Amino acid sequence: MAKPVRIAPSILAADFARLGSEIAAVTKAGADMIHVDVMDGHFVPNITIGSDVVKALRAHSALPFDVHLMISPVDPYVPGFAEAGADIITVHPEAGPHLHRTVQLIRSLGKKAGVALNPGTPVEALDNIIGDIDLVLVMTVNPGFGGQAFIDSQLAKIAAVRKMIDATGRDIDLEVDGGVNMDTAARVIAAGADLLVAGTATFKGGENAYAANIARLRGS
Repeated sequence: MAKPVRIAPSILAADFARLGSEIAAVTKAGADMIHVDVMDGHFVPNITIGSDVVKALRAHSALPFDVHLMISPVDPYVPGFAEAGADIITVHPEAGPHLHRTVQLIRSLGKKAGVALNPGTPVEALDNIIGDIDLVLVMTVNPGFGGQAFIDSQLAKIAAVRKMIDATGRDIDLEVDGGVNMDTAARVIAAGADLLVAGTATFKGGENAYAANIARLRGS
């Protein structure tokens, strides 16, 4: 049975001067999770926030914090983000030498573990880890910046991951991040995604528009 489509607004597109109130606003507007993009200026060409900011934001929403670590090496920072209040921690296969060990570390801290696939990362990167994770994140843009154009070739990857997840019989979220808007949301849902990360599409129009934006992305 297919999961209901859920929306995880990316705070990368929020007003950084008002992050706490922005998170409270999208929570009230019906978001399902809060997506936190962590970038280090090394693994990806941008720098965003660290664990202290995640800790400060934790009090502003009871929703799960979906923390995407675009940092390398990633292992030394996992405990800090777990302690700061992350509920799901997602890492890239390229961000450390031992993906399975990283996943073990995340789960040993009582958190859900995700693996992110960049546009150039093959689905086969999941072959020996799919039984140990809770989420797969398919990147439909190259990571590093918000507001990029959706890469159409990734639709086939979403479908392939959906097939892989279904074959396990496990409850694994299939998340998509990058260029998700009112035009592309239906396509990624049709390909098999059940959790959509949307930054610009959620936060455009100001607080009074957030609820309608989220509902439209969900298709309701």
